[in-house]
Amino acid sequence: MKDVEIKIVEIEKSDDINFILGQTHFIKSVEDLYEAMITIVSNGKFGIAFCEASGACKIRSEGNDEALKKLAENNAKSIGAGHSFIVFMKDCFPINVLNAIKNIPEVCSIYCATANPTKVVIAESKMGNETGRGILGVIDGFIPKGIENKEEISWRKKFLRDIQYKL
Repeated sequence: MKDVEIKIVEIEKSDDINFILGQTHFIKSVEDLYEAMITIVSNGKFGIAFCEASGACKIRSEGNDEALKKLAENNAKSIGAGHSFIVFMKDCFPINVLNAIKNIPEVCSIYCATANPTKVVIAESKMGNETGRGILGVIDGFIPKGIENKEEISWRKKFLRDIQYKL
């Protein structure tokens, strides 16, 4: 059996930025992700990076915001897992685009969609003279601190209406 090393990669971002982390399988993914984002949230800002797993093995990126595009590139480089993608966004939320992204034919899975502090659990192994990486999962946010009470339920309902996700 080959040696496998488990690593933790922390997503680097500010608290106000949401992101989606997933797995896909084809070089055109970065363009298809761009088209999904711009079609659904034309006024939102975003940056996308995709880690190619064969051939040139490049990090391919697109976006309509250079800072978010650079953020996506840097995080994709840190993660370094084949066929993974990451989308950072502002002025929109994952809920706005998640179904469009899941409906892209080459998207295999979504690991998380969040603004929380997140750590990515990576497995790294040698394959001949090369090293490969895969995402095992994510640690999204923190451990629950109890069950919400009546005041917290009221706060949640008010918050959803304040951001216009409920009437």
